[in-house]
Amino acid sequence: MTTTPAPNASLATAMFTVDDQDAALSFYRDALGWEVRGDVRFGADGEHRWLEVAPPGSVARLALNPPMGGTPGGSAIGVEVGDVLAEHARLSAVGDVDLDPAPSQMPGAPLMFALRDPDGNHIWVVPAAD
Repeated sequence: MTTTPAPNASLATAMFTVDDQDAALSFYRDALGWEVRGDVRFGADGEHRWLEVAPPGSVARLALNPPMGGTPGGSAIGVEVGDVLAEHARLSAVGDVDLDPAPSQMPGAPLMFALRDPDGNHIWVVPAAD
């Protein structure tokens, strides 16, 4: 059975599980330079927190959520940048980012590198599509 997709649908938010939302916020905002797009408390006593970050100019957002019955980490996303080598150099200069020693390229794949947040989530950095 083939269904018709919702009109004008697009991916908006990816989600990473993190052990400590404040530590994750510090990593994404301070180390990577991402913007805070949402930080709200909810629940009867404000016991829950919805936290979203994104690279400046990005339409899609990344939600940083506590684990729901599991352990944090283990997810991955891809981020497109204009210059992979320059982004690797920028993040290398930050000094507190777990990233691959250098970008690499395999046959049929673009130049890319990965970095990991403190909870073990992976961010693959690739060139922006033309």
